[in-house]
Amino acid sequence: MHILAIGVNHRNTPVEIREKLSFQPEDLERALSELRQTKSIFEDVILSTCNRTELYVVSDQLHTGRYYSKKFFAEWFGISLEGLTPYLTIKEDQEAIQHLFRVTCGLESMVLGETQILGQVRESFVHAQQCRTTGTFFNELFKEALTVAKHAQDVTQINDHPVSISYAAVKLIQDGFGPLENKSVLLIGAGEMGTLAQKHLSSSGVRRLTIVNRTKEKADELAKQSQANSASLESLDEQMKQCDIVFASTSAPSYLITEARLQPILDQRKHRPLVLVDIGVPRNIDPVTAYMDGVSLFDVDDLDRIVDENRAARRSAAKQIEGFIKQQQQKYSEWLHTLGVVPVISALRRKALAIHSDTMKRIENKLPEMTERERRVVSKQAKSMINQLLRDPINNIKELACHEHGKHAIDHFAEIFNIDGDVPQRGQSEEAKVTEFRIEKAEHETLKPTTIG
Repeated sequence: MHILAIGVNHRNTPVEIREKLSFQPEDLERALSELRQTKSIFEDVILSTCNRTELYVVSDQLHTGRYYSKKFFAEWFGISLEGLTPYLTIKEDQEAIQHLFRVTCGLESMVLGETQILGQVRESFVHAQQCRTTGTFFNELFKEALTVAKHAQDVTQINDHPVSISYAAVKLIQDGFGPLENKSVLLIGAGEMGTLAQKHLSSSGVRRLTIVNRTKEKADELAKQSQANSASLESLDEQMKQCDIVFASTSAPSYLITEARLQPILDQRKHRPLVLVDIGVPRNIDPVTAYMDGVSLFDVDDLDRIVDENRAARRSAAKQIEGFIKQQQQKYSEWLHTLGVVPVISALRRKALAIHSDTMKRIENKLPEMTERERRVVSKQAKSMINQLLRDPINNIKELACHEHGKHAIDHFAEIFNIDGDVPQRGQSEEAKVTEFRIEKAEHETLKPTTIG
């Protein structure tokens, strides 16, 4: 079996194309089912976010898996294969496994290390499980991906270093002017940057926040999210007379706050300090206001310093996460190799159970006067002897199966225990091996509480 990851993302596909290649939530169940029924596809998970749409599939052959996955992608969205292919990224086997781990850890995100993707991968996997399009391979793989991503977040705390200008603006004011709980803050603008600023201001403890916007309705809507006040842009001068800090983040083509506008406001403030934070591009505040008495002005160039520091911190955390991914990938690869030894161990367990059953029958024939309690004790001790005898050989063959010459070790193991006739032949498909794996798990339960291995 082979694992493939096929899709588009923000690195190689413009947004005008990505938005056409996004699965709608209400269509996912049907898409998962249709992809699973596609030739050569045995398992599948679909990950569809604003920055990526990816198909993860288990296929019996690489070339057919690639072709039919691409064909499904093109037909679902009504795009020709020729038109779609230039944008597709295709990763196979170990590269696909590594890619999933990197995606889940946020190392492939537009913002390095963002943690929202972990929940999106988890949701996609759970949805696929509910639709019964995952099996042995992906149930284990996605569990490992989610585990390493959660571990990476806990250990590196990569999300403690936000890299948005809005966050940097709030952080800079906190560092320079102390806690914001008792400060009166005016936010000009209710667009994307203003919304982010509102979010960070609220989380920093601001209690007196007023939002001003050219469209009063948008100011009202954003204010409701944080129990803030709202006002029209016409009241800007009056609002600036009362506040301590001004955040400006509008798309105005020219300066909104100029020296001429600000001077009378400062006169009425009686030189009470005023902090101006300009996060607009183009700038909303005339830079000459920085030289006015009682004014402290910060713009995006000042904020870039904080953002750069946090980016450096995230890059450092990312290097550490790469190590975690390498370890988890190795763990999953070893697990894959153990699938080859499962039929042998399963056959050995069947033989052990048969020996135990025959032995108990002979004992019962020779000692017919045994009570039920005595029979249970003897049976339990016989199982325990078998378990103890086979535990080390089974553990050793599991380990040897992961090495370069694992197949030869498995063959010798089967020969030593004379179980060659009970083991599937060399040409048996991986699907049959997976069936054996499930049988082995069921048989494993029959030997509890003293299980073999």
